[in-house]
Amino acid sequence: MLVKTFGSAVQGLDAITITVEVNIGQGVNFLLVGLPDSAVKESHQRIEAALKNNGHKIPGIKVVINMAPADIRKEGSAYDLTIATGILAASDQIKPDSVGDYVIMGELSLDGGLQSMKGALPKRLCKDSHYLGLNYD
Repeated sequence: MLVKTFGSAVQGLDAITITVEVNIGQGVNFLLVGLPDSAVKESHQRIEAALKNNGHKIPGIKVVINMAPADIRKEGSAYDLTIATGILAASDQIKPDSVGDYVIMGELSLDGGLQSMKGALPKRLCKDSHYLGLNYD
């Protein structure tokens, strides 16, 4: 199943909407593409622990996550919640009905809580202010 969620990247003073596409399919793998930096690539471990500690799981099948546009560098751990929400919706662990209606940002703690994140104000102004995320500076 393919699900789209949305995050945001700050470029200068502006926020750019980042589309996070999550596809669950045949095979066993976790692939993250679309110019993520190492902190974004490390989200797999944070997401896996956060989901497990809250009664969910990363599916034991192929998970492909594309972060678009590919030419914008995605930095930091604020995409954890965006990616986790996409995984839960694409694997039918939550209802995917309205996840695409919001910009979802937040760094996950291993217990599933949210950490503070930088750049929340310009990110909050992106995508018509439909914003889901907590604990921002």
